[in-house]
Amino acid sequence: MPVPQSRGLVSRSLLRENAYQALRDAIVDGTLTPGERLNDSDLVAWLGISRTPIREALGRLEQTGLVRTKPGRYTIVSPLDLRAARGAQSVTAALHELAVREALPNLSAAELDAMRAANTRFAEALARNDVDAALAADDAFHGVAVTASANQALRAVLEQFTPVLRRVERLRFSSLSGRGSVAQHDRIIELCAAGDVDGAAAATRANWETLAPLLDALPADEHEHEDVEHQD
Repeated sequence: MPVPQSRGLVSRSLLRENAYQALRDAIVDGTLTPGERLNDSDLVAWLGISRTPIREALGRLEQTGLVRTKPGRYTIVSPLDLRAARGAQSVTAALHELAVREALPNLSAAELDAMRAANTRFAEALARNDVDAALAADDAFHGVAVTASANQALRAVLEQFTPVLRRVERLRFSSLSGRGSVAQHDRIIELCAAGDVDGAAAATRANWETLAPLLDALPADEHEHEDVEHQD
């Protein structure tokens, strides 16, 4: 398994959470590629921590669908698969719609300004083909309503399923197919500013549903991977 050259990446505090975030981000940004085998010794060397928090982090990643394991055999980065991505899209679209419904009655002018600023950064990132910055700005844009909703259960579920979609969105934002999101964001802001709860909620759901063409292009999931078995 080739790992990044930087070592000792994770501080001694919050080892479990930091290991999870480092591995999750490496999977989402493609540093750790679909189907790549994950070896404990390589991860220990890369992150600079012991095996225990790494194994705990891998367990969490398996629950989110980013990692697959077969005890005593292998641990791999999950391939992009259609069923998991569609399930994640359904959940995230519904929850972002709910976030807007719960946030909008009390959404402040400062929060609307934060959405506008995030969308400006988003447009600029797309213009220069900076996928990482585009994803960060998109997170910030949608995160305004999520935070304003003050719904911790909603946030927790989104944190579980959003990384699955972010792997797909990297494909969208690296191509022209993501450019339409800027105008969709502007429309969401306009409806929020007008106090149109139903309209803003529907526009938000529609924005998340624009991933459908990319999801349709993904291969169907195959739970039995012959090539993985041959790695033993």
